[in-house]
Amino acid sequence: MSLFEFLLLLLIAGVCGSIGQSIAGYSKGGCVVSIVLGFIGALLGSWISVQLNMPELFNVSIGGNDFPVIWSIIGSVIFVVIVGLFTKKG
Repeated sequence: MSLFEFLLLLLIAGVCGSIGQSIAGYSKGGCVVSIVLGFIGALLGSWISVQLNMPELFNVSIGGNDFPVIWSIIGSVIFVVIVGLFTKKG
């Protein structure tokens, strides 16, 4: 994977994470947090899709690696909601 492909993957993960934060309505952190949420959402969303026997809806192939965009957004929404339930609002 080249540097450009890695940066593109980070950009897509960041967008997916920030969309997940917007949908969940809980936005703590900045760009790095959105990127991390995008990757955690991709892992969680892909695991949920396998457990429910659901198809991959929209994959982006970067450098031979597939990134599940829709499942990343769904997974990041679920993760942000769970984190929001356990953190103090204030």
